[in-house]
Amino acid sequence: MFITLDGIDGGGKSTQIELLADWLTRQGHRVHTHRDPGSTKLGSAVREILLHREDIPLANTTEMLLYMAARAQLVAENVRPALRAGGTVVCDRFLLANVVYQGSAGGLDVDDLWRVGRIATSGCMPDVTIVLDLDPEIAASRIQRGQDRLEKRGIEYFHKVRRGFLDQLPRCGGITAIIDANVEIQSMHQRIVEVVQDAIRAKG
Repeated sequence: MFITLDGIDGGGKSTQIELLADWLTRQGHRVHTHRDPGSTKLGSAVREILLHREDIPLANTTEMLLYMAARAQLVAENVRPALRAGGTVVCDRFLLANVVYQGSAGGLDVDDLWRVGRIATSGCMPDVTIVLDLDPEIAASRIQRGQDRLEKRGIEYFHKVRRGFLDQLPRCGGITAIIDANVEIQSMHQRIVEVVQDAIRAKG
């Protein structure tokens, strides 16, 4: 099974992925956790350029294609082999984030991004996509580290991002869910587990 968690930074994705991976492992799954972009040598290099190398100007289309390239490598190197071997993949972000950040909020055509994304992933799409939904002002107050390139785009950009997640989520296919990220950690985890349990039962 291929599961992704998404949403604006500050929603608790990292914590929830760790909790979910632990729960799945206890259920007998062989769990592989990844982040997009990242988790490959190419992905880590691209991530550094995209988020931290502000000395390298990026046109919107260039930015989008770099994300797609990192994802293509992630799928080829990690995701597909794990799924073929019967493993369960839990990923921090996937194609939906690209569509939302560069499309819904960034101005590129979302239909084009979905098309390019399906080429980049060779049609490998999540069985379950969960968006942790949070007001951008609350999310910003939770981030204690320095801001990356995207986070410096301002609060209005992240309102567009939030709306984009809610609008584009139904296009992911598979099982999708929106979960309130402004609740206690264990409550959020339990809701995520319920969604994943439903998906496991549906997959048979």
